Amino acid sequence: MSHCVFMHRADSRYDDQPDRQYQFPQAYLGRAAGCAGDWVVYLEPSKVPKSRGYFAAAQVSRIVPDPAVPGMYLAVIAPGTYLPFPEPVPFNEASGEASGPIERGLLNAQGRLSGRAQAAVRPISREDFARIVDRGLGADDLPLPRLDTDLPPGHVAEERAVFDYDFPRDRVEQLSSRLLRDRVFRTIVLRAYDERCAISGLKLINGGGRAEVQAAHIKPVHAGGPDIVGNGLALSGTAHWMFDRGLLSLTDDLEILISRAVNDRDSVRAFVHGSGYASAPQRPADRPHPAFLRWHREHCFKG
Repeated sequence: MSHCVFMHRADSRYDDQPDRQYQFPQAYLGRAAGCAGDWVVYLEPSKVPKSRGYFAAAQVSRIVPDPAVPGMYLAVIAPGTYLPFPEPVPFNEASGEASGPIERGLLNAQGRLSGRAQAAVRPISREDFARIVDRGLGADDLPLPRLDTDLPPGHVAEERAVFDYDFPRDRVEQLSSRLLRDRVFRTIVLRAYDERCAISGLKLINGGGRAEVQAAHIKPVHAGGPDIVGNGLALSGTAHWMFDRGLLSLTDDLEILISRAVNDRDSVRAFVHGSGYASAPQRPADRPHPAFLRWHREHCFKG
């Protein structure tokens, strides 16, 4: 097994769904085969305007022929492993002696960028992989979850295990940590919503400078919901409680639905956003995905 880099762009002609599958031609099969069972990093090409660079990691469960397209193959992503980086990593470092590609295995014997940098699928050394993940996660800067609401029991010991390490400890254990994934999810969701409750529209900051808002999965993790911003909502504690219990939901265009099971609908109407619609992230790509909203309406909402 070996780590790989998968190049991906949002307007790709390939049938890529980074949290589910990565499509590639047979020419890359030899390179991709070794990453089955291991972790990869996604890279947005430099040609893309405002390229994010390395923007996520995921574990490949298997490589299979694409049943729909002859001559094409799919790297199938293991469910629940896709993890976007809170801090995307530029392809090139630009400081001091470390200037140049952060993926140092791309340098040839003369210290110049080799042709391997153009390969859409390529192996990457464990040292380069660890360096990219370390920068992308920015673990020391991730906000801790609220100990009274967001942190499942027994995770305090795991937190020490995940974040007290001597670099370059293998990042696979870290990437698989539920605590770390919760912290990353909270970071990307609250950032997308400007730390504002999507249901009420309120942005409340406590005396310690912390946003009084939580990151809620629309389709929960235990039901196979991924840790991506499109499966998240920034919600106050009350809105989060009601959403998880199916007392509130959203249409695909973010109209707020109030369950008939609510015993004081007037109070709830006064609590939700006056427009009747949830606040949306500024970036269209960060909006709640209709598939997850539909799942919530069909499996959770008490209409």
